[in-house]
Amino acid sequence: MTCKIVFQPSGTVAEIEKGTSLLHAAQQAGVDIKAYCGGTKICAKCKVKIIEGVFEGYKIQSYQKHLNFLSSDEKEFLSINEIEEKYRLACMTKVYGDIVVEIPEESREKESVILSEGKKVAFKCDPAVKSYYLELNKAAFEDNRDDLTRVKDKLVELNPRLNKEKELDIDFEVLRELPRVLRDSDWKISAIVLNDYKIIKIHGGESKEIYGLAVDVGTTTIAASLCELENGNTLQKSSMVNPQVLYGDDVISRISYCMNNPDGLETLQSKLVHGINKLIKKMVDAEGIDFNDILEMVIVFNTAMHHIALKIQPDALGVSPFISSASEPMDFRARDFGIYMSPRGNIHTLPIEAGFIGADNVAVLIAEEPYKQEEMKLIIDIGTNSEICLGNREKLYSTSCATGPALEGAQIKCGMRAALGAIEGVSIDPETLEPTIKVIGGENERPKGICGSGIIDVIAQMFHTGIIKKNGSFSKTVESDRVRIGSDKKKEYVLYHKRNEKENDIVITMKDVRAVQYAKGALYAGAKSLMQKCGLSKVDNIVLAGGFGSYINKENALLLGLFPDCKYDQITVLGNAALEGAKLALLNIEKREEAKQVAKEVEFVETATADDYYTLFSEAMFIPHKSDVFTINDKK
Repeated sequence: MTCKIVFQPSGTVAEIEKGTSLLHAAQQAGVDIKAYCGGTKICAKCKVKIIEGVFEGYKIQSYQKHLNFLSSDEKEFLSINEIEEKYRLACMTKVYGDIVVEIPEESREKESVILSEGKKVAFKCDPAVKSYYLELNKAAFEDNRDDLTRVKDKLVELNPRLNKEKELDIDFEVLRELPRVLRDSDWKISAIVLNDYKIIKIHGGESKEIYGLAVDVGTTTIAASLCELENGNTLQKSSMVNPQVLYGDDVISRISYCMNNPDGLETLQSKLVHGINKLIKKMVDAEGIDFNDILEMVIVFNTAMHHIALKIQPDALGVSPFISSASEPMDFRARDFGIYMSPRGNIHTLPIEAGFIGADNVAVLIAEEPYKQEEMKLIIDIGTNSEICLGNREKLYSTSCATGPALEGAQIKCGMRAALGAIEGVSIDPETLEPTIKVIGGENERPKGICGSGIIDVIAQMFHTGIIKKNGSFSKTVESDRVRIGSDKKKEYVLYHKRNEKENDIVITMKDVRAVQYAKGALYAGAKSLMQKCGLSKVDNIVLAGGFGSYINKENALLLGLFPDCKYDQITVLGNAALEGAKLALLNIEKREEAKQVAKEVEFVETATADDYYTLFSEAMFIPHKSDVFTINDKK
């Protein structure tokens, strides 16, 4: 009898025999976990955390009762808090049922590699939060204005637009501090104003640096930038795996977790806030600044992440017609969310387009600005939930497609997220069928699995060299030691032969090929639907956005048919354009208005319900396509 284990945050799924220890299961699956004593139960470095609940995405129920009881020996290595938080030692824990396990950061050997850079975009620095230095006349019998009026009058004198549309307001807690700060500082203060109408902070003396955050919350990763609001300089960038991956790889799994577990929404939201705070602390510590000087955060995300971040029950997003609770841009007080910044600071969210097309796609659009250009541009942000936009200054269309986590290493037998030891690039000799691999970490790094960019490479190369056929099945005529019958009695390609008993063979199975075909079929069909909507057979440009898109080998992507054909030199990479768009909205208030307008004008197309979607999808399942011509392949 076997059990299923999901190791997070890597997303690795393993089937093991009942009674196997968690440590041995992790080692068999190629999951990095510290075990300095070699599993002899003396170092206590292999601490893991058990995640309980119903996980529809993995079709399992995870509970502590599926493990052996906590022994007295194990208790000696764990604190009372750790026991309460469901920590176990992997070497002493045996598995007798399905389980989801988090390997905490302190127990991991390697960290994921996440892109936080985006294409640099020129902008005028005009943030929503500004600081004003005020030298005020002291209160006197001949000038008996109240303190607040005195401050307001001086602010309007310095910047007349402050009360152009509405009366200046003040945060209630700031008002309470005002009399003391004015008199302690001899009536020389600095006032921080949000959106030209609300005073959110005051302090004695001249203005000092104030800071803002741009944050992109993806289904799989979170990236953030710390910026100076006065001049727009980016001081720090940081990124991490979204802690919510413990509860499912895709948005549907997260929504299901919220629906099936009473405290699901609370759990996922607190995990997200904790993750964002870790990034902020890392950047603040590196820069040596005070949390309280961070006055604004602009955050973007897909619609599901938006609802969970704001602690809005996402049930309606899980069923047709996939309606969000609210799509307009919003502003919230930081103190309501427990974010590591000034509690009086502002959290701004960009608008949602429709369905699962969220604020992150709007951020990509304001960074790339296709609505200001003549050429028809296809923008693809590839991820677990991929967003596609097509158009120009005349018209813009967008859609989303559930490509699933296969292209990010999950649901692949030897798949893993991009981390040290992951195979990120592959080429196969057409004569010998021997592979050449590129491993994150360099030649001396032991291969442990294969990540998304490597998966695209190897499937494309397997087709190019004839190992697999156009329909994705293994060729019956290929003879090579690299092609063998796997444990599922089906053919598989051996990408890496283990060199000792501590390693594992890294293989590509028929099931892996199918998973990639489904993902690329969904992506291609979504793009083709938008092209048909515009009456196009070809596009002028393709732009790959997102961290994953930045690592794709364009030639292999075209060999695979990941997206419609386009001239090779007209395929460009944006990097993390969603984060760049969030930063633009942080540092320029006009970009927020632009985002609001664009979100209204983009026409969302629900491609999955179109009459011909299944035909488009099934044709795109072929490699590169059942009928569409790919010029890159003609040159081979």
